[in-house]
Amino acid sequence: MENKEQVCVFCKRNQNEVPLVQLAYQESQYWICPQHIPVLIHDPAKLSGMLPGAENMQAG
Repeated sequence: MENKEQVCVFCKRNQNEVPLVQLAYQESQYWICPQHIPVLIHDPAKLSGMLPGAENMQAG
């Protein structure tokens, strides 16, 4: 389920629309925009279906 396109896993905007940060997870590469990094940190379950296993992650 690796995101081969460089788009935010949450909002699907690409690098021409927003800055993107590369995310390595479960031996795959994903991208997330700075606006949605707080979702990854504080409410990762919202990434369920977008990032494998996100529903099992604990908030930081």
